[in-house]
Amino acid sequence: MSKIRGELHHRRRGREGTDAAGILPGFTGIAMHDAWAPYDTYTQATHALCCAHALRELTAVSEHGGQAARCAVYRAIDALLALKKAAETARAAGGDRIEDKLRAGELKALRTAVRDGVKATAARSSKTEAKHHALFKRLRDRRNDYLRWVHDLTLPFDNNPAEQTIRMAKLRIKVSGCLRTRQGAQDFAAIRTYLATADRHDQRMLNVLVQSMRGSPWTPATI
Repeated sequence: MSKIRGELHHRRRGREGTDAAGILPGFTGIAMHDAWAPYDTYTQATHALCCAHALRELTAVSEHGGQAARCAVYRAIDALLALKKAAETARAAGGDRIEDKLRAGELKALRTAVRDGVKATAARSSKTEAKHHALFKRLRDRRNDYLRWVHDLTLPFDNNPAEQTIRMAKLRIKVSGCLRTRQGAQDFAAIRTYLATADRHDQRMLNVLVQSMRGSPWTPATI
């Protein structure tokens, strides 16, 4: 198998480990992710925040927040899902934008809901309410990052494909507990990375493995 650039396994999972992977330090495109702080240290990239993560956090507020916070959450969720449906409808019809009136109305509804959520949790009277307040503030302050896909339909609503890619590694940890050596972990990560890349390019996984074992590995085209 051809050498994969970067260290795919690292003892640390923050900035140090991410640097070692060798991707984000030089990435200048749009990086969609959750709001994990180390990602934001890569300022050369344009950041987009995953709305699936936001929906899960909002759902948690609806289950454990106060009445006013829950009311704000329901309206925020409704607006996000309406925009998501509108984006999907526009793509299916071959369009490149959401209908202006619908987009403006739902964005206004979302802005109002988030503003009300900030006010409803401003007291931060408990750890839970403080966490909810931080969520509403993030939705307010990083609105553009959360809504890039609304204005550019080539962008996704969430980063679920990336989450699905790492699921096999998490499943391996869950079933086996760990990998016994660092070299074994590195080899496992290299194989999974290679197969995930091949799958993204519509290659059959078994075929690329056979090619690799025969000394002529498939490699993706570079731009």
